[in-house]
Amino acid sequence: MGDTAETLKVTPLHALHKELGARMVPFAGYDMPVQYPTGILTEHKHTRASAGLFDVSHMGQVKLTGADPAKALETLVPGDIQALDVGKMRYTVFTNDQAGILDDFMVNKRDRDLFVVFNAGCKDNDLAHARANLKGVEIDYLESHALLALQGPAAVAVLARLNSVVQAMSFGMGATLALGKYEAFVTRSGYTGEDGFEISVANDQAEEFARWLLSQPEVKPIGLGARDSLRLEAGLALYGHELDPTTTPIEAGLNWTISKRRREEGGFPGAAIVQQQLKDGPARKLTGIQPEGRAPAREGTEILNSETGERIGVVTSGGFGPSVDAPIAIGYVATQYAAPDTPLSLMVRGKALPARTCKLPFIAKRYAK
Repeated sequence: MGDTAETLKVTPLHALHKELGARMVPFAGYDMPVQYPTGILTEHKHTRASAGLFDVSHMGQVKLTGADPAKALETLVPGDIQALDVGKMRYTVFTNDQAGILDDFMVNKRDRDLFVVFNAGCKDNDLAHARANLKGVEIDYLESHALLALQGPAAVAVLARLNSVVQAMSFGMGATLALGKYEAFVTRSGYTGEDGFEISVANDQAEEFARWLLSQPEVKPIGLGARDSLRLEAGLALYGHELDPTTTPIEAGLNWTISKRRREEGGFPGAAIVQQQLKDGPARKLTGIQPEGRAPAREGTEILNSETGERIGVVTSGGFGPSVDAPIAIGYVATQYAAPDTPLSLMVRGKALPARTCKLPFIAKRYAK
């Protein structure tokens, strides 16, 4: 990463991570916990079975205010932000003039503003991009707030001990709530494939709030390692892997994020390319990949035509799926090979190993309806 301990930023929970015995690593300019003493496999399975607490304070929390921030934001994203109701959230992307993805993020419509959460590694560029292009919009970076994710089937029971209102929230809803003595902006959301919440709370309350959550019998701390294996099983794209400035939303299978009005009207960077790919289809597509043996195919693994040996794509994320007890991968292949159950070969350590394409996700998502 090139970061040194002296230059790394820390989150408000940094001391708590160290107290809990976390193994810390440089990530997106921050000193972050990759795992705790129980290990990634145990953390992964605990999140699927009960509730895991993730520190995601390194991400960029931003507030957009002004006369019409939703209309302004639509000049930079293909998502239908103007149709968003108060208390609801929407996933969208910044695009460039080639329809490549500059970042993917959530937009929350609140009473007086839009609340967005940018990826940690992109947030500085995102802020500069927004400030240069969103005319008449005030952009506030909320450095004053930490962000915690409580994920897993027991998350709602735990958080309801502080405020029972969370039980009535469906996935994709957000509200400013009192959680006991803490005021927080809470969304029923997350990136694990499980039910759960992301909770924005003031920095000076974050550690005490995290300690309360960890005092509940269902909750254990979870690091970046399990966060990655959880999102991979859920078939969720990760910026810098599945998504980057050379990849379009249509190649990445994000057609569902673009409403009929936005498809017809355009008005965002790269709109003509998106419209063309929606009409004719892209040259490559993101697909799930199931290796047939036990050897995992990591990021960068070449994907080959199983008969001719011709290179037809590349793995963007891969590893072992603890919940499916098998190696799993996501990658881009030429469109003619993207149909489920297409045989492929993966070049792993110099050997062409058999694999097949498959539908995503690898596990059933359990979001609250």
